[in-house]
Amino acid sequence: MLRLGLLSARCSRAFSPSAARNAAAVRRFSRRMERAVVRCVPCESKLTISFTVNGSHRHMLRDQSEELGRVLARISSSASKARGKGKKGRAGGGPGAAPDVVQPVVRLFLEGDPVSEDCVNCEAWQDGAVLQVGETRYQVERNPPTFTTAELPLSVLAGFPVCPKLEVEFGELKHCVFTWYKESPCGGGEDTWVEAGHEQVFTPSNLDIGLRLKLKCVPGDGLRHGEAKELVSSGTVEAGPGYCTFDNRHPYAIRPTDPDTIRVVSYNILADIYAQTEVSRTVLYPYCAPYALEFDYRQSLIKKELCGYNADLVCLQEVDKGAFVDSLRPALEAFGLDGVFRVKEKQHEGLATFYRRSKFRVIGQHDIMLSEALTTDPVNRPLLDKLSTNPTLKERVLQLSTTLQVTLLQSISDTSKTVCVGNTHLYWHPKGGNVRLVQIALALNHLKNITEENPGTLVFCGDFNSTPSSGLFQLLSQGSVPESHGDWASNGPEELVQMELLNPFQLSSACGEPAYTNYVGGFHGCLDYIFMEPQALQVEQVIPMPSHQEVTTYQALPSVSHPSDHIALVCDLRWK
Repeated sequence: MLRLGLLSARCSRAFSPSAARNAAAVRRFSRRMERAVVRCVPCESKLTISFTVNGSHRHMLRDQSEELGRVLARISSSASKARGKGKKGRAGGGPGAAPDVVQPVVRLFLEGDPVSEDCVNCEAWQDGAVLQVGETRYQVERNPPTFTTAELPLSVLAGFPVCPKLEVEFGELKHCVFTWYKESPCGGGEDTWVEAGHEQVFTPSNLDIGLRLKLKCVPGDGLRHGEAKELVSSGTVEAGPGYCTFDNRHPYAIRPTDPDTIRVVSYNILADIYAQTEVSRTVLYPYCAPYALEFDYRQSLIKKELCGYNADLVCLQEVDKGAFVDSLRPALEAFGLDGVFRVKEKQHEGLATFYRRSKFRVIGQHDIMLSEALTTDPVNRPLLDKLSTNPTLKERVLQLSTTLQVTLLQSISDTSKTVCVGNTHLYWHPKGGNVRLVQIALALNHLKNITEENPGTLVFCGDFNSTPSSGLFQLLSQGSVPESHGDWASNGPEELVQMELLNPFQLSSACGEPAYTNYVGGFHGCLDYIFMEPQALQVEQVIPMPSHQEVTTYQALPSVSHPSDHIALVCDLRWK
């Protein structure tokens, strides 16, 4: 550790033989010290000093450039006031009697030497320094690992992983220490807890139904540990739904993939802002139990489903911003996945791409709103000119906030391998085939630009809202769509613009053409796909879809056993 004398000439003037004697006296105080936590970040003008004096917690915000002496004087004044209040409360004198309060001596020591009072705060408050306030000593911890966010989910279901939302400053989750407890079912007094686990994520069993959970988490950075947080669940463990549609799929993905294989998931998880509307409850999904449409319930199922696939790459659509930040990201991070999110303009949901951090690193993000790209990217000028011949269709395309999320991932084990991951959710309307053709043309133009500048293989996932008989699927899987295709007239002659489109990539549908990926009361069909370049990747395994009986157990989707109206596509792709 550097001595303060090496940091600043002003700070070094305080060290002397008398200072050493004072430091020795300080060391004779009680062996156990209190904590004084200092947060000092170079890019900020202020620092904070937090400690407890005379039973009162102090949290001081001071300038980093301020001299130490002013802070010590302020601490001394605060300590004497706190003592004065205590003495005044115990004094038996008459009105006006003032207790005789002596301001305590306040000094800061580093390695036994007092720190000069004209030393500036940012240099004075070093890790391992000792703050003396009267006869009390505090061990200074500068920038210790600290949880800035620590929360348990509101809903806790038996058989489903409980994933705390944790954010740590000056540390990493992999260095934190976790201890889970559950209430003792035998009682034995108030707040009786039994140790239950030591992982970041805990899965309660049916035996825990009716019990509360507690998590003690200690932040760490590999060398130090900060102050522990204790979190107690707001409610008790509730019974889960029992069998879920994905339970029979998980055994196919029980083993993680090897370095040459990528397990890919594409899934429209049904945004909460759509699931919670009156139309959803009464018209779209009247067969679904109301509690099964609730956010916390569905998120519990989604997290268990996704974590059970052991995926390397997960592309999600209809992701609420709050769900990404508060639920999905914390849960998937605990299972080795990092994620990026792109919200749609003027909406509260968007696209999320997660990747296994032991396999990939992000080397670029190139997200676009397709309508913006139509008017701003020169490569789309021919398409714009053609659309301009029909102002009605052009305006319709420009009004949409449809987004393409593009994430460039580099293999950690082989840096010569790069994956360009496209993730999108195209226009939904049944008569919008013409709009979707325009949107996919815009998406392909953008992806072509990105892969030319950053050579790599394309994996293109999403909810394309297009069946295998559509012009869009023909374009992606066969390489072209003619101007005579019926989708150009999907919304009648008033929006008719006909053109031939070419696909600059050679793509194939990794999961083929399932009978359906969307199953609701009034419709079922295949709308979701994982497209890949067969010259670079080959399909090693497609995780079987749920059986028709499983999907229709509760009539349609979503249901108490399935959290979305879509079904996840899951496949293993191997590098050639």
